[in-house]
Amino acid sequence: MARVFNTTIERSADLKVFKAAKATDADLLFYQVAREKDARGDLFWFFAENEKDAKTKLFWVDKERDADLRVFQVHKETEAAWRTGHKWRERLG
Repeated sequence: MARVFNTTIERSADLKVFKAAKATDADLLFYQVAREKDARGDLFWFFAENEKDAKTKLFWVDKERDADLRVFQVHKETEAAWRTGHKWRERLG
């Protein structure tokens, strides 16, 4: 998923995501990077300002049941990890 774009149009999204309140409630723990070149794999996300610069378009949902993936943002690179054997594992980056 490395390069992502937040879209406000649900039907144009590649993936609907839910921001979990706790790491233990998430499928994926991601770390946000400041530079595009540091984005890699599923774990290190760079949020692109332009849709055309992103690989994956995200639509954030308010209800967990509406999500394809539950995520939690971590603040240390070493904490980024998949917590479950999710169907999107190794398909995002």
